[in-house]
Amino acid sequence: MSETIADPTSATRMIWFFEEGRGDMKELLGGKGAGLAEMTRAGLPVPPGFTITTQTCLQYYALGRKNPPGLVDGVREAMRELERRTGKRFGVEENPLLVSVRSGARASMPGMMDTILNLGLNDATVTGLARGTGNERFAWDAYRRFIMMFSSVVLNLDKHLFEDLIDEKKAELRVASDPELDAGSWQDLVSRFKDIVRTHAGREFPTDVFEQLDLAIGAVFDSWNSKRAIDYRRYNKIPDDWGTAVNVVAMVFGNIGDDSGTGVAFTRDPNTGERQLFGEYLRNAQGEDVVAGIRTPERISDLECTQPEVYRQFLEIARNLERHYRDMQDLEFTVERGKLYMLQTRTGKRSAEAAVKIAIDLVNEGVIDKREAIARVSAHSLDQLFHARIDPHEAFDVAAKGLNASPGAASGQVVFEADDAVAWREAGKDVVLVRVETTPDDVHGMIAARGVLTAKGGATSHAAVVARGMGEPCVAGCEALQIDRRTKTATLAGKPLREGDWITIDGTTGNVMLGKLTLIDPPSQLPDWLATYLSWADGARRLEIWANADTPQDARKARELGAQGIGLCRTEHMFMQQDRLPIVQGMILADTAAARAEALAKLLPFQREDFIGILEAMTGLPVTIRLLDPPLHEFLPSLETLLVETTELRVREGESSPRYIERRAVLKRVEQLHEQNPMLGLRVCRLGILYPEIYAMQVQAIFEAACDLTARGLEVRPEVMIPGVGTKEEMKVTRDAAKAVADRVLAERSVALAYRIGTMVELPRACVVADELALHAEFFSFGTNDLTQTTYGYSRDDAEASFIPRYLDLKILKDDPFQVLDRRGVGTLMEEAVRRGRGARAGLKIGICGEHGGEPSSVAFCHQLGLDYVSCSPYRVPIARLAAAQAAIGAID
Repeated sequence: MSETIADPTSATRMIWFFEEGRGDMKELLGGKGAGLAEMTRAGLPVPPGFTITTQTCLQYYALGRKNPPGLVDGVREAMRELERRTGKRFGVEENPLLVSVRSGARASMPGMMDTILNLGLNDATVTGLARGTGNERFAWDAYRRFIMMFSSVVLNLDKHLFEDLIDEKKAELRVASDPELDAGSWQDLVSRFKDIVRTHAGREFPTDVFEQLDLAIGAVFDSWNSKRAIDYRRYNKIPDDWGTAVNVVAMVFGNIGDDSGTGVAFTRDPNTGERQLFGEYLRNAQGEDVVAGIRTPERISDLECTQPEVYRQFLEIARNLERHYRDMQDLEFTVERGKLYMLQTRTGKRSAEAAVKIAIDLVNEGVIDKREAIARVSAHSLDQLFHARIDPHEAFDVAAKGLNASPGAASGQVVFEADDAVAWREAGKDVVLVRVETTPDDVHGMIAARGVLTAKGGATSHAAVVARGMGEPCVAGCEALQIDRRTKTATLAGKPLREGDWITIDGTTGNVMLGKLTLIDPPSQLPDWLATYLSWADGARRLEIWANADTPQDARKARELGAQGIGLCRTEHMFMQQDRLPIVQGMILADTAAARAEALAKLLPFQREDFIGILEAMTGLPVTIRLLDPPLHEFLPSLETLLVETTELRVREGESSPRYIERRAVLKRVEQLHEQNPMLGLRVCRLGILYPEIYAMQVQAIFEAACDLTARGLEVRPEVMIPGVGTKEEMKVTRDAAKAVADRVLAERSVALAYRIGTMVELPRACVVADELALHAEFFSFGTNDLTQTTYGYSRDDAEASFIPRYLDLKILKDDPFQVLDRRGVGTLMEEAVRRGRGARAGLKIGICGEHGGEPSSVAFCHQLGLDYVSCSPYRVPIARLAAAQAAIGAID
């Protein structure tokens, strides 16, 4: 080694040969480089090479995408050392040295960054490669591959420019596949490829091998910030400041002949977790051929028949690597003329099902303990187990993208009206409800639909919240969607969309596809293997896991999935049902207290039955019921709709028409209720104070339901939650009123029943006066959706569809605060509320019921705050169970 390759302890060192690194140096060498280093140190057959560190990549960006001082000279020195080790010369015709230039971040990002193979070829070295291998066709095939890959990655040319010429050549010669093209064909294509570069890149294809290498290294660094890499990092919560390493590796060739080939394998099945070698092998090919799908590969097990000694050696290496890393490995390898070379080992990406099963198997095999098994599985990944998903074998194009508001995939025929969704579903058709945005009036259509797609709204919009509660896929805020409700048509990214057309939405990714795709259904109940794994998590966690549920069906599902209580039952969703919405509207339109009381008396039996169903489903567990929260106008048609409707009625039927008079009265009431900012207007506890009879009816229904169930010998634990309290006076007035009704009902029924009255903490002021609120509130539940909204001053329905995506791009925001809890701002307010609340009332029970309660990092923060429980949508309960356990053992923070 030359002196340029510095002491291994040097923090500023830019270049490391493989034998100098270690497997635990992923932060510096990236995952691929660390894996190559560990395999080299273990004596496995790895081609020689070196790694340029992730820190060098960060320096490259800090200098405005320029090479750090000393990098070019260091690479030149490293290449001289690589020449010495291989006995080949870089850029020299006789026995030329060729290299691959590969990316390698510390976290696996398969396919997201760039790779270049066969670098070092030019018109001179290609002839030397042909003579040295005795295979002219192989040499020219390697050269055309290099030009294609280099031109695409470095010169940003469309690869189809080159592929089209190959297709033309095959058509001209009447052959079906690339391997049927001879040396002369590839030599002709190389010449034509250079013409493409000259025409479209405005320069000659570089023939200086060091220029090729320098440009390739820069292109790999640049690929760290490619759009696909940024999107992948954002989805997988990978920091932007990690950078990628660059691995320069002496080429070994799998496309010299039938005794050569390339393959990818996993030490266990990444889809099912089954303990067997899983992968593919392609004879007489390079790695890109496996990925491209141009030829059908063999199963890895077929290698045992064709090259048994290679297979035996590979199987032994695979087993040793899994034993060494104590986890399933993803392996890449090449066979060159019967000799095996290992090109990669890394922890293998796997499905959620496989991740859980592998963790359980490794515990049973004595490789890891339960604590490590709990830490091994991404809590977020469990989401995919409980929702339909697109068959991974499906090929499709993404037509548009929105916000991933509620996970799962759905295919159906487009309908634009909620009533149509019901009618079509009753006719046996699967539908996707497509709306500008949903309102309470649309709930029956959402229930009928397989999924929901909206043009506006965010991850905490009405559509998102209701869909998540129902376990229904939803893509919200799809800006490429333009809807014309009058004609029942739309355009999606400029393409026409008509009622009855098939579309597929993926609420896990936010993708929208035209056409019907094949879906894989989720299990109907918790599989035994997942129940076993989550029982281990339950033994490790401190936080209780509750659920947000508005119906008995939701409550039963939550309980099946392990919920220990209901943290939020939204009573307004009960008002939205079609059989009671007219009564609710009659109550709102009532112009006297007596008329309002009459309407409420009709609602009381409905509410009582609602609460009987939920309390019975959660027998023995607490059920927190939030009194009416939204402004009254949400239960009425929109002002815009009524203006159009009354105008049309007046023109068509005249002002004396009974229908016109009735709709005009509704319009007048809507105008009276209209507010400039309804989010901060007459809603939450303010509604209950101005219209106390509404809250009184709800509390009466709760406790009559509780008494009926108690009389049947069932244990019920109702908790009444007052929404939106900001002052101790609001808390006292509403709490005293609710307690008076509850105590009256219990006295009339002669039932002794423990209950609690508390508040949803969703205003910054509530957090800083929590000590005063705790004098009257017996529990706190953080409503972090609204607390985030009021802390930031963001309208959540508008922000996620407008500026938040741009804020994320500009790194003004690290995460969407409506999806990941903002610890610095909202979290500080929560911390203050916990401190003040428990200071005033020892043992005050505190939880969280916003959707953050099912987001793993937010759950970890709740654990750190010392909350008693988190509450989330039923289908996110398993996620929260695992996240709470991981927080308790320090696996996430």
